[in-house]
Amino acid sequence: MIRRLILACALMAGPSACATVAPQPKNYEAFATAEPHSILVVPAINRSTDALAADYLLTTIARPLANRGYYVFPLNLVKRVLEDDGLSDANMVHAADPPHLGQLFGADAILYVTIEKWTAEYIVIDTAVTVDISYVLKETSGGQVIWQHRQVAQYKANNAPPTGLVELVAQVIVAAIVKAAPDYVGTARKANAAAFGTPQQGLPPGPHYRGPHDIMVQ
Repeated sequence: MIRRLILACALMAGPSACATVAPQPKNYEAFATAEPHSILVVPAINRSTDALAADYLLTTIARPLANRGYYVFPLNLVKRVLEDDGLSDANMVHAADPPHLGQLFGADAILYVTIEKWTAEYIVIDTAVTVDISYVLKETSGGQVIWQHRQVAQYKANNAPPTGLVELVAQVIVAAIVKAAPDYVGTARKANAAAFGTPQQGLPPGPHYRGPHDIMVQ
């Protein structure tokens, strides 16, 4: 089977036919025109089956955005103001008029986040924790999309096959522990760091950016 796959790759056009294709650099013209200094992060839409996923995710958003050099409005204050304005549901917030939301807070841009997947799946003797997030950033003067991205991050309990019975038993136990208490927050932090910090894909450095060390997420 392996020899057939190698032969198939060799027969395809070009030596890079079986290589992973790198994503095209994003177009930042609209972003540069908007030149946002502050970002309003609104409640996330949760398409997963975990009712707490949106709350957990929002705890991981502010720091990497601030590390990229943007002012981020306090999330608890944002939630309270939106509720006072009659926008207590994430779907209602995402459907609201961006200029109106911008005027409420004096924000330059709004980050809309959607959780596509938030799961811990047991596979044989391993557990895979997967976080799949969509990001859309809109400027508040007219609601134009100035950046969007989708990022998947995954954490596996065991990264190598067992070499003996003792190690096999240990990996089964580790996988069960991870399945019972998956590290969603840590995995979401990895997704955010990659989404915001990857060159030519993430957010350009903002006005308060101080250097490469800022993109580190603790």
